Amino acid sequence: MTDDVSRRAFLKRASALSLAGVATPLVTTLAAIGEAAAAGTPSDYKAMVCVFLYGGNDYANTLVPYDNARYATYQSNRSAIALAQASLTPTVLNPSVALAGGAQYALAPPLAPLLPLFNAGKLAVALNLGTLVQPTTKAQYLANNVPLPPKLLSHNDQQSYFQASSPEGATSGWGGRIGDLFQAGNGTATTTCMNVSGNAVFLTGKAAVQYSVTPSGPIGLTARTTLQGSAAASTMLQNLLRGAGTAHLMEAAVGQIGTRALDLYAQVSGALAQAPATTTIFPAAADPSSSLGAQLAMVAKLISVSSQLGAKRQVFFVSTGRFDNHDEIPTLHPLLQQNVADALRAFHDTTVELGVSNQVTTFTASDFGRALTSNDDGSDHGWGSMHFVMGGAVKGGRYYGINPVIMNNGPDDIGQGRLIPTMSVDQYAATLASWFGVPDSRMAEIVPNIGNYVGSTLGTNIGFV
Repeated sequence: MTDDVSRRAFLKRASALSLAGVATPLVTTLAAIGEAAAAGTPSDYKAMVCVFLYGGNDYANTLVPYDNARYATYQSNRSAIALAQASLTPTVLNPSVALAGGAQYALAPPLAPLLPLFNAGKLAVALNLGTLVQPTTKAQYLANNVPLPPKLLSHNDQQSYFQASSPEGATSGWGGRIGDLFQAGNGTATTTCMNVSGNAVFLTGKAAVQYSVTPSGPIGLTARTTLQGSAAASTMLQNLLRGAGTAHLMEAAVGQIGTRALDLYAQVSGALAQAPATTTIFPAAADPSSSLGAQLAMVAKLISVSSQLGAKRQVFFVSTGRFDNHDEIPTLHPLLQQNVADALRAFHDTTVELGVSNQVTTFTASDFGRALTSNDDGSDHGWGSMHFVMGGAVKGGRYYGINPVIMNNGPDDIGQGRLIPTMSVDQYAATLASWFGVPDSRMAEIVPNIGNYVGSTLGTNIGFV
């Protein structure tokens, strides 16, 4: 009896560790013990891909005001880092639905690879998106009579709130909670939520566990056939991991987890070995510290073998960093943008080549936006920001949301051009989740605050996909 209780306690602790969002890839893999029944070859495959820009992307030098009146305000508030208006002419966006008052935007020049996707209706722009608890006006913010996300302008907390609707310490994210609803329909439950950049609360569900891979492939427990030069030692380690020959209940429980981890590694590796060849090239990163292109290339490979894994629904997470640009916006930010643009464009082109572009929706995310006013050659932490949604199912070529007044101490900011979001992450997530197949009756399980937006200006579904 005691051994049985200890075994259950061990399994409970192993599960809790994985849900905490701080496990190493090895532990995360070991914790992946919930296998669903085989689902067969999927006929209605869909994938969501979150591209997280860690550090807080500068919105004003990403989607740049272009019409004369708004450009003048933009330029006057960031003279040291403003992009020249003439340099923006080749990347001016001409949406299918014009903004009111003659407002125009242009993509920053390094984002030019995304312009053809916008023009083809495969890329949409989400205006003034950010973390909220409920719709919030400037008057409510100043009066302090509306609940706000905790610790605004804090990297860790706002990264967590964007990914999980809770501050740092959250135990599940909305990507993982979506995975909870769909993992039973996948042949291998553990391939529902897949992270190619380490570990993130976004992909941790209440039951679903994220499976971490690298841009080179899955992480093997014993990838080598020898250990310290000894094949016998390698075999012994694998037998220990599998709990071979043990009669102890806890050792057997560890062995069950180890066996599944080893088998999953072999399954995913074997499937990737059969991935179809593609001709699209992912360019070398403009900033060599970024592996975003390689991460998305691996996501494309995993999608291409989804039928071998029996996957009908998958949620992926990739990321890149260095966006906390308190300085170096004129020199560093363009390199970061080039990385993002090249990687996104190559990924989209690969999904087209694979014939799955209508089944894959990719979206950007970040801690927060930044201040409009410049801080020498950088910008400080902000709140609302501009984001992109990409894919064959996206109703692109237009803006979604409410166009903010971009100025210092204007009607839509809390000072220094820090925008008060008018599209919440909850609405963003709910729109994506609805496309993925989450019914309205279960949406509150994914984003608990979505009920606060019923009857709001934008509603609970933004409609970009």
